[in-house]
Amino acid sequence: LAHRGPDAAGLQAWPESGLAFGHRRLAIIDLSEAGRQPMQSADGQLVITFNGEIYNYRELRAQLRDRGHEFHTQTDTEVLLAAYAEWGPDCLERLRGMFAFAIADFARREVFLARDRFGIKPLVWARGENCLLFASELRALLASGQVARTPDPQAIWDYLSLGSVPFPATILRDAQALCPGHAMQVSFAGEIQRTW
Repeated sequence: LAHRGPDAAGLQAWPESGLAFGHRRLAIIDLSEAGRQPMQSADGQLVITFNGEIYNYRELRAQLRDRGHEFHTQTDTEVLLAAYAEWGPDCLERLRGMFAFAIADFARREVFLARDRFGIKPLVWARGENCLLFASELRALLASGQVARTPDPQAIWDYLSLGSVPFPATILRDAQALCPGHAMQVSFAGEIQRTW
């Protein structure tokens, strides 16, 4: 995914939890190393990988600072992490912007995935061998070696007749897109707990 994020790369794994996050960065707001991802909360209980931009992050930052949160960067990523720490999944109601992100919550042993209301930023996922994989592009899922290149015949039909593949389908039989404006909670064991 280097073409999506030419400015930096990050990879962090927690073998004891069966979890790994990777990130390619396109630096937009805070161009310093402080904006590197995956980004961890100060208490180490949350980690985020985030693609997009939160337009109202300054307003949210002020609200969160009033609630006792401290910030060490100028990034919207850190604000998003604090918003989730403060409001949990309900933070989505407060976000204005284009985004797709995943937050690992070590206290709850789950990953929270979310996508902006208009689906500007992509988020695709698939089941691998004893795991759940997610990325911003299908080719990243394919690169894992755990997702077959088998096309979905209905998706091909839809593409040829409609000019696109309707959500949540993708052109691959074993991969799906998280629909715009939707979220998903997945246990560290890879079990989908809730989608809305």
